[in-house]
Amino acid sequence: NILVHKKIKVFVLCLDFIYIYIYAKKGIKALLFFFLTGVCRSPLGMSRGQILDEDISASSQWSDSTAAKYGRLDCEEGDGAWCPEIAGEPDNMNEFLQIDLRSLHFITLVGTQGRHAGGIGNEFAQTYKIKYSRDGSRWISWRNRQGKEVIEGNRNAYDIVLKDMEPPIIARFVRFMPVIDHSMNVCMRVELYGCEWLDGLVSYNSPLGQQMTLSGQHIYLNDSVYDGAMSYSMTEGLGQLTDGMCGLDDFTHSHVYNVWPGYDYVGWTNESFLNGYVEIMFEFDRTRNFTTMKVHCNNMFSHRVKTFQKVVCYFRSELDWEATPISFSPVMDDVNPSARFVTVSLYNHMASAIKCQYYFSDIWMIQRRCPNCFIMAQSSYNGDDPTHKVDDSNTRILIGCLVAIIFILVVIIVIILWRQVWQKMLEKVSRRMLDDELTASLSIQSETFTYNNNNSPSSVSSEQESNSTYERIFPLGPDYQEPSRLVRKLPEFSQTSEDTGEIQNVQEGVPHYAEADIVNLQGVTGGNTYAVPALTMDLLSGKDVAVDEFPRKLLTFKEKLGEGQFGEVHLCEAEGMQDFMDEDFSFDVIENQTVLVAVKMLRADANKNARNDFLKEIKIMSRLKDPNIIRLLAVCMSSDPLCMITEYMENGDLNQFLSRHEPEGMIALLSNAPIVSYSNLHHMASQIASGMKYLSSLNFVHRDLATRNCLVGKNYTIKIADFGMSRNLYSGDYYRIQGRAVLPIRWMSWESILLGKFTTSSDVWAFGVTLWEMLTFCKEQPYSQLSDEQVIENTGEFFRDQRRQIYLPQPPMCPDPIYKLMLSCWNRNTKERPSFQEIHHTLLDCKP
Repeated sequence: NILVHKKIKVFVLCLDFIYIYIYAKKGIKALLFFFLTGVCRSPLGMSRGQILDEDISASSQWSDSTAAKYGRLDCEEGDGAWCPEIAGEPDNMNEFLQIDLRSLHFITLVGTQGRHAGGIGNEFAQTYKIKYSRDGSRWISWRNRQGKEVIEGNRNAYDIVLKDMEPPIIARFVRFMPVIDHSMNVCMRVELYGCEWLDGLVSYNSPLGQQMTLSGQHIYLNDSVYDGAMSYSMTEGLGQLTDGMCGLDDFTHSHVYNVWPGYDYVGWTNESFLNGYVEIMFEFDRTRNFTTMKVHCNNMFSHRVKTFQKVVCYFRSELDWEATPISFSPVMDDVNPSARFVTVSLYNHMASAIKCQYYFSDIWMIQRRCPNCFIMAQSSYNGDDPTHKVDDSNTRILIGCLVAIIFILVVIIVIILWRQVWQKMLEKVSRRMLDDELTASLSIQSETFTYNNNNSPSSVSSEQESNSTYERIFPLGPDYQEPSRLVRKLPEFSQTSEDTGEIQNVQEGVPHYAEADIVNLQGVTGGNTYAVPALTMDLLSGKDVAVDEFPRKLLTFKEKLGEGQFGEVHLCEAEGMQDFMDEDFSFDVIENQTVLVAVKMLRADANKNARNDFLKEIKIMSRLKDPNIIRLLAVCMSSDPLCMITEYMENGDLNQFLSRHEPEGMIALLSNAPIVSYSNLHHMASQIASGMKYLSSLNFVHRDLATRNCLVGKNYTIKIADFGMSRNLYSGDYYRIQGRAVLPIRWMSWESILLGKFTTSSDVWAFGVTLWEMLTFCKEQPYSQLSDEQVIENTGEFFRDQRRQIYLPQPPMCPDPIYKLMLSCWNRNTKERPSFQEIHHTLLDCKP
């Protein structure tokens, strides 16, 4: 539920602000780093254009239309991406796309994409490296926490691949360097994510971390991600002491990374320091006013590890170090072995660098997150002379603002939670009332049926029962057909029983199949493909699959259309598909040209029931032959994963197609948008009605008719499909009712929602909603002004039939006869809804 996610985000954000506020009161800004690593993930401006063209450069380019400025993520300008001029040896690392951010930024995430260019391009970087610089002169190769430089990139030209920078980097200049092996051309589109680095720390110098041996185990307490020079000491760089992470109480374990023992800390032994202390110097971008230093230290005294005994800090305000340092001695703790922060007051010293000497209190001293420990109460700079006057008015204003924000957020959370509880109470009461009415109504009209000698039903209902407002569809009613009449409509059973000998046991006197005799196919994508009469399923199950095996090697993956519990749907290109098409199959394809197809793939670990349903679905689909129904073309059954290959139309689904277009009129002229005329809409609606007329003639119930399940081809050709439920794009169109399946309630009839009854009449209801979608150009969801719960409550109004139900409004460009047709599709009484044959005939009569 999107609303629930929003509530969670607000709550977490509130906690973060409280965390910052508590430490801000003490003058401690270091914990802001924790906040940054969690939320500092905003795009820095490649895709949105905040980063200017002149700040994007490259080592080379194919042409002017693939220059560096076209390397923006999710943009299709120029020829669609930056493409280097490939030259040199394999694994060439001389090519790069460089971004100048104009100031230091904290970068936590990067995104890459290949060159798609609307299907024309197919170039991407499978792997790449990143280099960065803070000053533009010294370039540093990024490595992950395991020391690996190469980053896994893209596997196709259109998907965006995001990679966390673990560890994050602080840089002004960033270079993306594709690893080129000459087996394929390379193009890239990129984005950086993070935020501006305002803390001012540009480097720290420190002795190298050392190795401890503990019970035969080697504990490496080195700064493994330091990006400066490393020889006998570490200089001019940043590393683990600035990554914002606190170490665990037990330094022999690491946080969440698959790394070596001791990774969380940097540590030293007093045996290596004759003067008894470790000296670390911190360089800042300019003179700042410091109030507090906060150092995270380990204190596992059982392993001879303790916090520092004393710290002495010197300050450099201009070029010279001040003669008088400050000194601080924390209270030693030999009882609690937990790691802790040690807070040191810096007494508002003005400085551009700080040098601190940490004195040993035991054999080992292990620290973490010393860096961002220098807390700036206020940065002041007046000409050449820094002022030492501390003005904390801004701090008080900041604290006041944070308190106000926290208070407002808490009030909002309380209101949201209260509304949610109140809404659930009302929903329970409403649902109970509806259930009571439904139970009472059903009990009032309950009837006992007996069959006389000629198998005709007789009713023993009372006068009161016959006047019930709830009308039951009887098994022998006109909504259902005789089995013998049904099988004659199936293509392979069009012959007489005398010719085939397969349906000789069907007798006119046998009761017709009822609603309970419906077989629901689960489908690999999680939804019912069609609800099929049990008799039909029994007859079909004895038949072999009338479709050919297709060679897998002739399928080329293009895009994942969707996925479900048991499988996936992929968009693929198929070679040589013309050889697998029937003579009666019209497909406008040039010989030897690849064809776009949809491939339903069953996962290898699918259970037995899913495999059986998949085979049944193939049998059903192989017998559906109508110009407005998606056709099964071929299968891949020789090995796992089992696949069925169906048509796919080049213009995608009708929902997305219409949402990209506008109706004829002034808006389309002003926006220069592509248009779809009313006559074209009418033509497409007639095709949907024709396809559904074919399905209903076989008593096949679709159960999910909507524009998302209609595909668009050339010349506004429409074919009905069934992928909608599997696509994340349409997850908001489905609602999970407690204890039941995910259902498209905004397209469902009242009896389908309340009674779980799916018939051709409920498909007629969905057709009316689909027609409404088309005439609104899919600009909004049906009943967009109602929540999912209110939609369900509205079906209760249809059941009660007290003229309080809400109908979808007449779209602006919808003629009165067409809206009258919609309303007839939404008739409460299923028997009074038109058949698809009548709908198709009406649409032909109303042709503009």
